[in-house]
Amino acid sequence: MAIPKKGSRLISVDGTSFRWRVRRKPTYCQGNSWGPMTFAVELVDGSGRVLLVSLPCSRPDAWLGGRMMAIRPALVTATIRTALGHGWDPRQTGNAFELELTDEELTELMNGRPPAYDAPFMRR
Repeated sequence: MAIPKKGSRLISVDGTSFRWRVRRKPTYCQGNSWGPMTFAVELVDGSGRVLLVSLPCSRPDAWLGGRMMAIRPALVTATIRTALGHGWDPRQTGNAFELELTDEELTELMNGRPPAYDAPFMRR
C-alpha cells in the first residue's frame, strides 16, 4: 500500500528520506471528532511498509469542535524515530504498521512540552 504523492511532504530522518501525508478530507468519523487525527509515512521510493500514526486529538477541519492540533515536521520526525524503536521496518513488505500515541507519549515526543490542542489558523 503506497500513499499518494500528491499532497505529501518530504522529510529526512537520520539520513533516510520519507514521505508523509495527512488525508485530504476527513472521514465521516473524523469530521464528527469521533475518530483520531491520523497521518501516514513511507519511504520516498514507496516500497515497504507504511506507518499509520493516530494522535489523541481531532483534525483541525473537524465539523464539531474538540481538541485539535496541527501536525508539524518536528512531530513527524519524532514519531518516525519512535516507530523505528517500536519495530517498524520501512523496507520490509507487509501490512501497515500502526502506531497509536497517547497524550503522555505525545508530550515526550514534543520535548516534555504538553501539546497545544489548538490550530492557529482556526482561531476566532
